[in-house]
Amino acid sequence: MPNNHRLPRIVVIGGGTGLPVLIRGLKSYPIDISAIVTVADDGGSSGRLRDDMDIPPPGDVRNVLAALSDVEPLVEQMFQHRFSHSVELTGHSLGNLIIAAMTSITGDFVHAIQEMAKVLNVRGKVLPAANQSVILHAEMEDGTIVTGESKIPEYGKKIKRVFLTPEDVKPLSETLDAIQSADLIVIGPGSLYTSILPNLLVPELGRAVCEAPAKKIYICNLMTQAGETLNFTASDHVEAIYNHMNCSFMDYILVNNEEISQTARLKYKEEYAKPVVYDFDRLSEFGITVLQEPIVSYDGNVVRHNTKKVAEILYKLLLEESKLPKRP
Repeated sequence: MPNNHRLPRIVVIGGGTGLPVLIRGLKSYPIDISAIVTVADDGGSSGRLRDDMDIPPPGDVRNVLAALSDVEPLVEQMFQHRFSHSVELTGHSLGNLIIAAMTSITGDFVHAIQEMAKVLNVRGKVLPAANQSVILHAEMEDGTIVTGESKIPEYGKKIKRVFLTPEDVKPLSETLDAIQSADLIVIGPGSLYTSILPNLLVPELGRAVCEAPAKKIYICNLMTQAGETLNFTASDHVEAIYNHMNCSFMDYILVNNEEISQTARLKYKEEYAKPVVYDFDRLSEFGITVLQEPIVSYDGNVVRHNTKKVAEILYKLLLEESKLPKRP
């Protein structure tokens, strides 16, 4: 019997810019949020700290902590501040440096995240996919192996598969517990091969997602991405995930049915990107329920998911799946 006194539990899996956008909307609802974040980043400030200090990259975790924080805007702005006028500090964000310092003090990356969550009054749990760095590799269709998350999209060839080293990387027990006890599991949005799959490729984590009793929903990307998903349809995204996981596990896919502005299309065309085509017949063949909604917002000419709209959709679905009484 469900416990009617607990909050409905949602687990969100991803990284990059997509995950923080999504959870900023979710945190306004009375729900128990667990965000599982990739540790495969090797570029920029995160990559430098990862190499210098032999710690997992803090950047994606930092962005999620900031998104879930409940502090004064100036404190969040300070945490996210990126230095630009220093020989030694240029490119580093203050939050990355603080997480690195806290890791050094506590001796443990996960403990550092937990302490930062207290400082920032984070509403939910932020869980790295593993408590160690992982290296992401891609095998291209021409047989070339490209090593490094930041280098994979730059290669410009079609990706056959991605894989991690070490192969036996372990997830946190808290992560497995969150997945097992979730009422709804959300995959994405985010870069398919470099933000989403690095989480699911952690062996026990991916298996836990496949076997979890909760319903699973994939938030499909709005635009294709050169170097990763050039010309991909929605079902191509799903098929790529299934091929890596060796199981079919998605119950829902959320897709956008709103026209992308011509101005944004022209900007993205320069990057060889275009709106994702939602091939409903093939998605139905996968046995996935397709949810169509107008979920686009714009940051300048950058196409984003509308965080409030997506959060509203997920909250309604979460209440249905958790079988808990609806709150006012």
